[in-house]
Amino acid sequence: MRITERKYLGPYKELIGNEISQLIENFDFSENRGGFEYLTKSSAVYSSNIEGNSIDLNSYMNYEMNKDKFKVGKEIEEIENLIEAYGFAQNNKLDEKNLLNCHRIFSDTLLIRSKRGKYRIEQVGVFGKSGLTYMAVEPEFVEKEMKIFFQDINDLISSELNEFEVFYYASLIHLRMAHIHPFRDGNGRAARLIEKWFVAEKLGRDFWKMPSEEFYKMNQATYYEAINLGVNFYELNYDRCIRFLEMLPNCLK
Repeated sequence: MRITERKYLGPYKELIGNEISQLIENFDFSENRGGFEYLTKSSAVYSSNIEGNSIDLNSYMNYEMNKDKFKVGKEIEEIENLIEAYGFAQNNKLDEKNLLNCHRIFSDTLLIRSKRGKYRIEQVGVFGKSGLTYMAVEPEFVEKEMKIFFQDINDLISSELNEFEVFYYASLIHLRMAHIHPFRDGNGRAARLIEKWFVAEKLGRDFWKMPSEEFYKMNQATYYEAINLGVNFYELNYDRCIRFLEMLPNCLK
């Protein structure tokens, strides 16, 4: 599967793609929903929450206002590192080097130093309540897969795309990164970050304000079900991907 795949563009357009320009036009990008900095913090909190961080947005913002009265724990550090990574992404172009730097920044509390900002050299799986639910590609193939991945991203960035195509490819980028699972830890955070990064790269800085991470958190069961397209990297059935692809534009509703 290549992220430049157009096979699902027709069904996607029919299902939700035709609505995307109107959704963008109707979405409130003003300060009414909060300033740029606040919404960046919100994105980082919700993305962390998906991975099990228990600090909700209200608690984090109260911590921000009263830092001298709180003891900084690992969960706060985890969120602050992810905020820093979002800030870095917002001020740098989307490429492989900068993604690895983002991972180095936000994985400070997740991994030992030698694993931060580097592709994994271990076999990893995704586990749920019932055990193993997905086995990612073998470590010796990760770098090759990511080279192809970024070759395709570069091609998409240099291509002229309309709004619904940008959303379509952004979701495929998110989905494919989750399936490659290139890092020892932090894959979900990286996939959600790069999805939004691609949209902002193509459509403008305001698109960092999209509440995609919040939407995924509020619909977490559907998010996990839709991202699960097979038991391992070699048995992924992308013919079932539309359910996942429609989630990103739905965050604008």
